[in-house]
Amino acid sequence: MTEDPDVVMPADAADPADPTVPSVDDAGVPVPPPGRDASAAEPPRAATVQDLEALLFIAERPLSRREIATLCAADAVTVDALLGDLEVALRDRGIRLAVLGDEVQLVTAPESGPLIGRYTGAGESRVSPAAMEALAIVAYRQPVTRGTVERIRGVDSDYVIRALLHRRLIVEQGRADSPGRPILYATSFEFLERFGLVSLDELPPLDPEVAARLVIPEAEVTDDDEDAADEGGTDVEA
Repeated sequence: MTEDPDVVMPADAADPADPTVPSVDDAGVPVPPPGRDASAAEPPRAATVQDLEALLFIAERPLSRREIATLCAADAVTVDALLGDLEVALRDRGIRLAVLGDEVQLVTAPESGPLIGRYTGAGESRVSPAAMEALAIVAYRQPVTRGTVERIRGVDSDYVIRALLHRRLIVEQGRADSPGRPILYATSFEFLERFGLVSLDELPPLDPEVAARLVIPEAEVTDDDEDAADEGGTDVEA
């Protein structure tokens, strides 16, 4: 077959037989060759402070730094820098960055609590003195077993511990290595938000006399201590 001398191909026409020339669709948009992902060659965009804020906003639970690093395809140093920048950016806003150990979460600003309470219709339930005493021990001694709480208080604290768990002010955090493997308790993000803290570093310093009462090595607490606490009385309110 000979070429028709009267047919002239435009200079920008793509030759379908030439793999180096991209084909185009009807709108003139280049179409990648079959079997090739157009986005495969594009490197992931570096995460920003705004990205991190959006991620924590939609998260239904606290996220660990490792989870954030994986999701953002970033190293630990970059994640720490982003978290630091976000904490500064939110300092005067209605939400704050709360840090508890290796986990972070967005919480409402404590000064906005009354307004939010009026909107949700959830009146702030009071915590009894007994529960506050147990909660303070957990906060300053965490992670701590119920036996240690009871030895410091001198009364059975099973009811108040369960009440604090129910109100999500404390959470279970593994088990101790002591005999019987008792449950360890620690404060939660709910605790930080309820008391207007962004980290445990903001806990107020204790009076020396009070602090001395908390100095009981966890290893010295045994199952016998938990049983003996029953003899000292039982809390009836929380």
